[in-house]
Amino acid sequence: MNKLSISCIITDDEPVARKGLQSYIEKIGFLELVAVCEDAIQLNTALKQQPVDLLFLDIEMPYVTGIEFLKNLANPPKVIFTTAYERYAVQGYELDVLDYLLKPISPDRFLKAANKAYDYFESKQNDEQPYFFVKTDNKLEKIQFDEILFVEAMENYVAIYTNTKKIITHSTLKALQEKLSNKQFIQPHKSYLVNINHINAIEGNILHVAKYEVPISKYQKEEVLVKIVNNKLLKK
Repeated sequence: MNKLSISCIITDDEPVARKGLQSYIEKIGFLELVAVCEDAIQLNTALKQQPVDLLFLDIEMPYVTGIEFLKNLANPPKVIFTTAYERYAVQGYELDVLDYLLKPISPDRFLKAANKAYDYFESKQNDEQPYFFVKTDNKLEKIQFDEILFVEAMENYVAIYTNTKKIITHSTLKALQEKLSNKQFIQPHKSYLVNINHINAIEGNILHVAKYEVPISKYQKEEVLVKIVNNKLLKK
């Protein structure tokens, strides 16, 4: 197995809190600090430039709170809230955060949260398989990740498209998304998941995937383009 490295971003409007978190992270070998942000606006920009695994996110910040930001973020990274207020704990866990750190954060409490993050990502890494099974036509059919062109939501069903067939199974897009690799698949629209490796062209608000056309939501377009092109655009 490859050595586990968890990329992360600190976001806090207090300079002392940012400095303290940064000093803790620098001492932990499996945490890789990618950026330090002062508010959710800066964080939004940072995530578009480079998606990460984990956010150390303050809650009470100017402009947009950490909770507001997380609620409106499509496909968010895992989050460890860092806050001086206990009253947000229930909301935090409703948002499926990994941990909830109360300021001032002690070294041992930070280490416990970091280890919780390590255990989560190690388990996820071990569980990742390049295939899954779906139930269709009274049988279980094996589907390789690499064979999938895209997935389309159809109310209580999803249609999985490959080069050779279309498989319809009783599931949700969210359930499929949890099985598929975030690095290989993107969600350009609320009703679609697309395999980046099978995108042939981008034309306006349309992705050309093999012989199919998949729409791009205007709200997702910037994020989608960053993930697809990802420094692979040939320039003059």
